[in-house]
Amino acid sequence: CAVLGALAGAGYGALQTPQYTATSYVVAVPQEKGDPATALGFAQAYGRVATQLAVLGDAQVAAGMSATELQDKVKVATSPDAPMIAVSATTDKPSSAAITANAVARSLSTGANHSKDSTRIKLIPFSRALPPNDPASLSTGVTTLVGGCAGGLLGGLALLVRPRARTEAVAGPS
Repeated sequence: CAVLGALAGAGYGALQTPQYTATSYVVAVPQEKGDPATALGFAQAYGRVATQLAVLGDAQVAAGMSATELQDKVKVATSPDAPMIAVSATTDKPSSAAITANAVARSLSTGANHSKDSTRIKLIPFSRALPPNDPASLSTGVTTLVGGCAGGLLGGLALLVRPRARTEAVAGPS
């Protein structure tokens, strides 16, 4: 069973398309007379709406994909203690991942900065995404090991639950 699991894991690792993840960062900065604590709150709010269609609409052209594709490929994270937003994109090409992350970060900044006079918060680029050198997906070696472990575990469980042959007690001399 472990060998079958390892073969299945190796097959999966060889056939899967490598996925690359690039991350762009945007920071919320208070304008004059703005409160730094407010910047943190707005960073959290902007992080929640970053993958909404209204924000992704502007990023479609630069990223070269539809808004629904962007929703599938982009993840956004915010920090609970810093007014920073991380925009990560995962695609099958390193350059596409960087272009997509940067397009969504730029679209988010542009949309947020339309209301900077009322919010007194401006979103500015902190760090642009660069094409990653290595895939974010698991390597063939790792998937082979995981498959082997899963196969070994299933084989061991099968041995534990299989029906056992019953042996009758042999009567001894009385």
